[in-house]
Amino acid sequence: MRVAQASAATFAMCALLAATHCAAAAEIDPAATQIGFTLKTRWGQVLRGRFPAYTGQIETLGDGRHRVHLVLSTRDIEIVDHPAYTGMTRGDGFFQADRYPEVTFVSDPYPLSLLTAGGRLGGELTIRDVRRRETFLIAPATCRRPAHDCDVVAGGSVRRTDYGVDRWVLAVSNIVRFDLRLRVREGEE
Repeated sequence: MRVAQASAATFAMCALLAATHCAAAAEIDPAATQIGFTLKTRWGQVLRGRFPAYTGQIETLGDGRHRVHLVLSTRDIEIVDHPAYTGMTRGDGFFQADRYPEVTFVSDPYPLSLLTAGGRLGGELTIRDVRRRETFLIAPATCRRPAHDCDVVAGGSVRRTDYGVDRWVLAVSNIVRFDLRLRVREGEE
């Protein structure tokens, strides 16, 4: 009887809180997800970077919409095949990883149909404690269950000086292009 009462109480609590956070959240799968970026030098060299360490989830809200939460580690950021640029990117002129160890993105609530049809996804991006609204473009899905059976592909550009990343502006472009290929862990929403 007590188990039934506890289950009923839990159900009642979820029903009361459904509009906020009692809904499920799917964890982003780090083994199947890639989060990268590109920068260009003034000499035309394209630098490809990646965030190999991150956490993330896709939250299902009580009204059926979804919201993405990403936390990217700046301490682990890499410029592919360029250890010197990797150190520079983690250092004071760019991310200041010792002081600002994370980049975060929290999307606006969106309908699940956005992942299928594609379109714009807005949200708040925080770099070096500077929070700004940014918009990323979601590509139309190539399967019926995006994030499960195929990648959710997103991209967008930001100006690094908007976030106080203002060193070496003569050597490295102000525009940073982010590219994401996201999947959730198998068995999750």
